[in-house]
Amino acid sequence: MSDKNLTEINSIFKKALVTGGGRGIGRSVSIELAQKGIEVIIGYCSNQRSAQETLDYILRQGGRGELVKMDLGQIDEITVVANKILDDHKKIDILVNNAAITIDKLFYEMSYQEWLAVMNVNLNANFLLTKMLLQPMLRARWGRIVNMASVSAQAGNAGQSNYAASKAGIIGFSKSLAKELAKRNITVNVVSPGVIDTDMTKGTVSDDIKKFIPIGRIGSPDDVAKTVAFLASDNASYITGQVIGVNGGLYM
Repeated sequence: MSDKNLTEINSIFKKALVTGGGRGIGRSVSIELAQKGIEVIIGYCSNQRSAQETLDYILRQGGRGELVKMDLGQIDEITVVANKILDDHKKIDILVNNAAITIDKLFYEMSYQEWLAVMNVNLNANFLLTKMLLQPMLRARWGRIVNMASVSAQAGNAGQSNYAASKAGIIGFSKSLAKELAKRNITVNVVSPGVIDTDMTKGTVSDDIKKFIPIGRIGSPDDVAKTVAFLASDNASYITGQVIGVNGGLYM
């Protein structure tokens, strides 16, 4: 196959980058998008095995994808990785800023380094990655940006002042960016999960929590992924600047 034909084929497929795409919510998002015929670039930091398992599953199902290692806590690395993605793929049509970390402590015990580490990965990295990958969307006059917040950002949560603040920042960032980009047919939305059954919540979720969830169950990563896939589709072309809670009614 000639380079010209390969370029033409690549231009047909929409391409998505999912940060933290190898496990948990990100894994389900990567798989859901791939099932929609989107080529998925799975960003991961340290758990290559899980990311590879996600990619292998996508490929077995006939999907398209690849892995990219990125440490979102290292600003210089984000720049290098984003430039490489653009060199290799020329564009990203759908950006899902999903990766996040937690360093939970009561505020009076929290160090500035612990505050800053969470802010860098959960908020500052989203700014830089979005800024670097936005230009092809602007040229194409089409794009979907889906940022992941949390019910903690909306309701607060003891021991998570850094995490809640970072996710609340995502909401303000997304609403402002949505107003700037709407005329270019680029939508920016936020998905705000509640209590979701992932590695991050294992060991911290008790059955008592279900009493506070009107639907009566803990959410699954697929619940979130289906919402992300909808917002990334043409069916959501008139939705922008919104915060979609996927929380079973825990926060309304």
